[in-house]
Formats: sequence, C-alpha cells, structure tokens
Amino acid sequence: MKIRERTGAGAGRAAVPAQAPVGDRLPTPPRERKPALAALAVLLVLVGALGATMLVLRAGDRVEVVKVTADIQAGESITDKNVTSVMVAEDPDIHYVEWSSREVLKTFKAKSTIYAGSLAVGEMFAKEEQLPAGKAALGVALKEGQYPADIKPGDHVAAYRVGANNSSSSSSGSGDDAAASSGGGALVDDAQVYTVKKPGDSTISTGTLSLTLLVDADDAAALASAASAGELAVVRVPAK
Repeated sequence: MKIRERTGAGAGRAAVPAQAPVGDRLPTPPRERKPALAALAVLLVLVGALGATMLVLRAGDRVEVVKVTADIQAGESITDKNVTSVMVAEDPDIHYVEWSSREVLKTFKAKSTIYAGSLAVGEMFAKEEQLPAGKAALGVALKEGQYPADIKPGDHVAAYRVGANNSSSSSSGSGDDAAASSGGGALVDDAQVYTVKKPGDSTISTGTLSLTLLVDADDAAALASAASAGELAVVRVPAK
C-alpha cells in the first residue's frame, strides 16, 4: 500500500510541465557587417593623427627674424630703434632676414620705403643705394625759413628759387612764404625727400637743414645752382 502511494506521488510530479531555464533568451538575427564603413573610420583616424603630427612638427620649425617697427625710407638702413625680433614659421621660399644677421643688414640700404609692421626680406635691401632710372639724388643745405619745419623723409616737395634777402627774413617753418616771394614758377614741381639731417645733428651747423632730394636728372643742375647760392626753398606738396 505504501509503495503505491509513492508511485502515485511520483507520477503526479512528473506530469507538471518543465519550466525553461531562467538564463535562456530568444534567438536574435546575426548583425550585418559593413567593412567599407570600418575602413573609412580607420582612414579618418589615421589622417587626423597625421595632421596633428604635422602641426607639431611645423610649430617646431620656427626662426627668429627682423620685423620693421618704424618706416624706413629709400636709402636708409635699419637701426636698433626701428626693428625688433619675431618668431615665424620657417619657409625656404621666403628669404627672411634672420635676427642674428641684423648687424650685417645695417650696412645695406633700403631700395624703397619699408613700412612699419613689415617682415624684412633680403629683396628689400641692396649694398649700394639704387636710384630709379632717370633720377638723381641731390644734396642741399637750407636755412631757416626755406623749408617746412616738420619736413621728413618720404615727403614730396616743390622747389623754388628765391632771393637771398627774402628767404633770410622768413621765419622757420614758412617755406611757403619764402617760395611765394620768388615771383616765378617752381624749378621742380615734384621732388621726393630722400634723407633729412635736422639742425642740431653733429654733421651740420646749427640752424641749417641738410636734405637729399630725389629729382629728375634734367632738373639737378638748376637746383644745385640755386642751392649753392642759398636761394633755394622747398614747399610740401601732395604726391603725384
């Protein structure tokens, strides 16, 4: 009797349906692989790394060069007061003047006006002053009243022949009045001031202004004659 009860109990338990293991999941479809996109991603990573490397390398190839801080007129040289040093990326196609060569550069002359803020390159300078074709550089000494008081290199002037008595009675900075007393036309309508040595310079006498004028070669003789006689006055005019 006991044996039957055990058998029945076992049969009852076998009739209960078996449960699925808790860890089992529903099957999922296999993922679609895209080798082209993967290759593109790898390529972009490599390009980015290469670009970053090049930037680092280029940042290291820098050179100290000369930068102009004040205008340098044609025929003038650099000084310790009109240049400074800056760091730039080295470029073999640009002939920068390196800061270490600035002392040598002081023996060279500017071919034309070099404006403040420019980086000095070799093509801007020459060992000897170079005049444009058909031009002459004429040195003149002017007394007070024969030139504008604030005249400077790069200015354009007209030159007049004036009487010695009239010019000497004019006050400093009244070059226009001295020129007007001549009663005649200008010897030169447009000449450019090349260099200026103002009164007080050790190379000239007090009260005398020494100018170098860039003029047409055909006008040089008349200007030199008036200047040697002390009868030359200049007036600032607009550049043509």
